[in-house]
Amino acid sequence: MSVHKARDVKKITTHQLQEMKMRGEKIAMLTAYDYSMARILDGAGIDVILVGDSASNVMAGNETTLPITLDQMIYHATSVVKAVKRALVVVDIPFGYYQGSSGEALRSSIRIMKESGGHAVKLEGGSEVKDSVLRILSAGVPVMGHLGLTPQSIYKFGTYTVRAREEAEANKLLEDAILLQECGCFALVLEKIPAELAKKVATSLHIPVIGIGAGPDVDGQVLVMQDMLGITKEFKPRFLRRYADLNSVITGAVGKYIEDVKSRDFPNQEEKY
Repeated sequence: MSVHKARDVKKITTHQLQEMKMRGEKIAMLTAYDYSMARILDGAGIDVILVGDSASNVMAGNETTLPITLDQMIYHATSVVKAVKRALVVVDIPFGYYQGSSGEALRSSIRIMKESGGHAVKLEGGSEVKDSVLRILSAGVPVMGHLGLTPQSIYKFGTYTVRAREEAEANKLLEDAILLQECGCFALVLEKIPAELAKKVATSLHIPVIGIGAGPDVDGQVLVMQDMLGITKEFKPRFLRRYADLNSVITGAVGKYIEDVKSRDFPNQEEKY
């Protein structure tokens, strides 16, 4: 089969992602938080768009993902969903809206699905969020798991360093991955863990495993759009490949605009009514 078969699919679903794993086709996933960028990503053929709580960092300027609210996530997700014709849209449940109880987790998920039109939710953690995962799934809401470096737990870990280097933590991560699959999660994100461990998890699970800083031997990759497009400059982890330098492009364009306005070159005779 062609490795580009997914590009022929009119609408990506959780079932399509499962089929992609089965035939060895990698899944391409990026974040988006607004209509204009989501429309570009969807038109380019991205498989999955994550409306990530990373919006707290790249859109709102917060140091961590913790401050963003459910209302803000729904706002971003609603904007993205309006732009998308093909990609699967997954929405992060933000910190504080699922940890308290499974009932709270269900209410948060239902709000996201009803108010934004998103296709699935994502939450961080393993056995400690099992009840929430099961409760959300019981309502028919697809759930993507997230293990490894879990940014919502930054103050617990105290660092964004690679997770699961020690055997005990690695074993716990594999156990949690299997647990999330058994609960019914349709996919799993592994963030910033050793490549060999990520490979072991991906080959142990029948659901797709998507990595960010987890090496090449998983079923797909995800990056934050602002990072891979070179809009952000400060964030330089080893796993990040910049596919453009939009920071320089935009800075240059704005500088030229300022220059043309100041010099009265813009607007010219052809640009007036």
